[in-house]
Amino acid sequence: MRIAICPGSFDPVTLGHMDIINRARKIFDHVIVAALVNPAKHTVFTLEERINLLKRCTEGMDDVEVVGFDGLLADYAKARHAIAIVKGLRAMSDFEYEFQMALFNKKLNPDLETVYLNTTAENMFLSSSGVKQVASFGGDITNFVPDCILDDIKKRLCTGGKQNECG
Repeated sequence: MRIAICPGSFDPVTLGHMDIINRARKIFDHVIVAALVNPAKHTVFTLEERINLLKRCTEGMDDVEVVGFDGLLADYAKARHAIAIVKGLRAMSDFEYEFQMALFNKKLNPDLETVYLNTTAENMFLSSSGVKQVASFGGDITNFVPDCILDDIKKRLCTGGKQNECG
């Protein structure tokens, strides 16, 4: 069985994330979507909340498993018998960082490959931080996040008086 891991903070899950997950499913037999604990990032949603949001977004996808993860990705991949890490790329700046991480992971786990999937044109600008910023100013985020979690994101991120305007 070809197992891949799609790691990320997913704070919150975007349509761009879902696109990468769905495309990874076409390549691998089993996709582990791993919500990471990154001490360098301050998240709006707790790890448990992010896992719950991801599980709702992947409901009915029998080939997808959602987990929380804290530690070295290379070690986790080895323990789960994953052969690849799947990362989405939006721009060259993404590649520079992800390339460095891929080299670390390859050194720590020589059997692990990193697969890059270019974002689709309609998702090229999309990021969790962008969604958070738009929502915090009461902007419409309906075209950026899965419908099944839209209300959760709006409740958490939309500013008090503008909540009804936030998509």
